[in-house]
Amino acid sequence: MVARYSREIMAKKWDVKAKYDAWLKVELAAVKAWNKLGLINDTDCEKILKNAKFDIDRIDEIEKTTKHDVIAFLTSVSESLGEESRFVHYAMTSSDCIDTAVALQIKESLELILEDISLLLEAIKKRAMEHKNTLMVGRSHGIHGEPITFGLVVAIWYDEILHAKDLIEHAKEVISYGKISGAMGNFAHAPLEFEEEVCKNLDLKPAPVSNQVIQRDRYAQVISAIAILASSCEQIAVAIRHFQRTEVYEAEEFFSAGQKGSSAMPHKRNPVLSENITGLCRVLRSFVTPALENVALWHERDISHSSVERFILPDAFITADFMLARLTNLIENLLVYPENMMKNLNLTGGLVFSQRVLLELPFKGISREEAYKIVQRNAMKVWADLQNGKEAINDKNESLFLIALLNDEDLRKSLSEEDIRKCFDYNYYTKNIDAIFARTFK
Repeated sequence: MVARYSREIMAKKWDVKAKYDAWLKVELAAVKAWNKLGLINDTDCEKILKNAKFDIDRIDEIEKTTKHDVIAFLTSVSESLGEESRFVHYAMTSSDCIDTAVALQIKESLELILEDISLLLEAIKKRAMEHKNTLMVGRSHGIHGEPITFGLVVAIWYDEILHAKDLIEHAKEVISYGKISGAMGNFAHAPLEFEEEVCKNLDLKPAPVSNQVIQRDRYAQVISAIAILASSCEQIAVAIRHFQRTEVYEAEEFFSAGQKGSSAMPHKRNPVLSENITGLCRVLRSFVTPALENVALWHERDISHSSVERFILPDAFITADFMLARLTNLIENLLVYPENMMKNLNLTGGLVFSQRVLLELPFKGISREEAYKIVQRNAMKVWADLQNGKEAINDKNESLFLIALLNDEDLRKSLSEEDIRKCFDYNYYTKNIDAIFARTFK
């Protein structure tokens, strides 16, 4: 975990104290379950629930000898109790405690991630509504295509993050399972009712079947859901980075007073936040491979997964939480430049209307092949004119493409001047925006 890329609210869920708190919570839930099942009397149960505690420094000291963290933890807890300590961890194995506790940590962390996503969605929706009708050029392959609105771009961000939220919610369901089935998962030393009662006390579901561990496909699903969320967030960050390019300059990150963009070039205003988000998302995706490789353990279990999870679980949640908060702030404060969007929309001298003209000709009896030739011939002429320095729009507010079409004798046999000019109406491209928004923001 890198402190620079963490927020205290999530970091605290994965610090050493949080780990031992979760372990103790599981152990106490087990004590209550044994009490209900009649193994532990009320007096001993009350003593344990009231007095059981741990000391982190003491655990570290004990572990130097035991080389076993759970035993060190249990020894520390037992030192806070009397004879009743004999019932702590009764008929349990280490993974019963650890895996069930980690499920609690992951579940709680996913709840925070879901809160983060809700705030992100709220920010995205607000900007989409604000720019629902802000015209800009749509691009494919980085090349101008047809007119769209910036609101449509942002609405797509919203829908994609919504998909990721569904995956995170499903991951929370998948991970919300505990196991108290013993060393080999066969309940040799405790009944199934014991596991069911422990999980009930912890608001978890008992795993239908397990060996010595909770199967790691559950963890892999959680990490994969976070990675997909990260990819969708990076999609937004990359878009903003492109919009901020000097040659485009349709939107940019907020640049605060006193902020510096370069140690060498005082004029620089760089998309550092979205670049940072891109980097963090790469890190989050990198956790998928070790999470998947953790699924295949030897027989009833080994501990090859353990060291991996000590890295990827805290880092995945802490990094995702930080990244989501940063992206939300970026979108809330994003500077948008509609004038530059319109300037870029006109940059190709009306070529963005080529398909509109193409689609009119079949109604005049022209084959699609011939129609394509006519329109493309004029489009290529416009490209050449632009390369030769001609203005995209003349002083009469007429584009090069419109002028070329009006002067094309073959085309004029099929389309009147009114027909051609009608093809250059931006409203044609935005007429369904309200319907799209109604379908997206339900």
